[in-house]
Amino acid sequence: MTHVVIIGAGFAGLEAAKRLRHAPVRITVIDRRNHHLFQPMLYQVATAGLSPAHIAAPIRGILSKSANTEVILAQVNSIDAASRTISTDQGPISFDILILATGATHSYFGHDAWSAVAPGLKTIDDALEIRRRFLLAFEAAERETDDSRRRALMTFIVIGAGPTGVETAGAIAEIARTVIRRDFRHIDTSQARVILIEGQDRVLPSGFPAHLSERARQDLASMGVEVMLNTRVTDIQGGESPHVCIGEERIHAHNIIWAAGVRGSPVAATLHVPTDSAGRVIVNPDLSIPNHPNIFVVGDLAKVINPDGTPVPGVCPAAVQMGRFVADIINTECRSTQSPKPPRPAFSYFDKGALATIGRSRAVASLPFLGSKRIPFTGFIAWALWAGVHVFFLISFRSRIMVMLEWIWAYIFFSRGARLITSGPETKKRE
Repeated sequence: MTHVVIIGAGFAGLEAAKRLRHAPVRITVIDRRNHHLFQPMLYQVATAGLSPAHIAAPIRGILSKSANTEVILAQVNSIDAASRTISTDQGPISFDILILATGATHSYFGHDAWSAVAPGLKTIDDALEIRRRFLLAFEAAERETDDSRRRALMTFIVIGAGPTGVETAGAIAEIARTVIRRDFRHIDTSQARVILIEGQDRVLPSGFPAHLSERARQDLASMGVEVMLNTRVTDIQGGESPHVCIGEERIHAHNIIWAAGVRGSPVAATLHVPTDSAGRVIVNPDLSIPNHPNIFVVGDLAKVINPDGTPVPGVCPAAVQMGRFVADIINTECRSTQSPKPPRPAFSYFDKGALATIGRSRAVASLPFLGSKRIPFTGFIAWALWAGVHVFFLISFRSRIMVMLEWIWAYIFFSRGARLITSGPETKKRE
């Protein structure tokens, strides 16, 4: 029986595995973590809005009803396309067909040392570390007697104004000005300074029309977020006085969050095929790699061009569609008795629009209607659409119910229940 190996249980990999559930193949899913993560809502864990369990689910549980599928917890080191072998920390694994869906990681544009001071937001560990630093900053400011140090502790810088950066900056401002304002006795948390830095000339530069980007910027400004456009970070320093450099200007801040760039997973380099500047694999129209029709690359790791020449964005709906597309090709070819196999179609992304939330009843949305025409939404309607879409895509019914209850409670009572400072380097040192 044909052995299909799927590396990565993100949106693309998991969709492919579920789609092949009844196919005449044997499936092995490999991931270095035991859970599937709903990344679009990861910022809510980082800003104390949700618990990690609300947006993650065990991979084995998700695929437990797929009799032809097994799950292996392992770290993939390299892939030998010629011998059809995968090197992992649990030993070698052979394959007949490979679906590589390991996604993307943070890109600091050649300044990897910045990662220690400005963590990115890709995993639950990242989110918990950002939450810990965020909450500890207010605790330290409550005890701080030096005005300049207190200001630095209560300054939060988010670098990158894509959806993650906009949503994170908005959530921090909202928490500081409403949720925790009455929790402290010696500081006024509403005086916290939240700065959003973007190198381009508008927030949400990809996927949104200019007028919605401007509306998002106005909403952020009305919440007290300082939006700095056409601004490049030249250096980030840690130590006793962490700060961000913008040319000659220094902004002292104890909380710096990186949301400015991504790069393809390093395992892609072991395929020895062409990649773009961000390390994404340049795939064929059928999402296979050159000279190896049995190896597919999907999700954020794939550089895909639509038949009309437009690039496919690195978003959840695109990854799901890629996983489904590749699974259908494999299913068709494994069932076919033709020789040679029938020609493969070219992948074409169906754009389902873009949404971004900024804060309570504040969001922007651009959704398709009648072909290429898009309808813009703002304010409460956009916020409700954003909430509905994100709840719908959560992996389990339990998660949908829990997230809806948390959001309803937070909306009515201006409260966030996940404000826990969990163990980290500073906490362990103190203990």
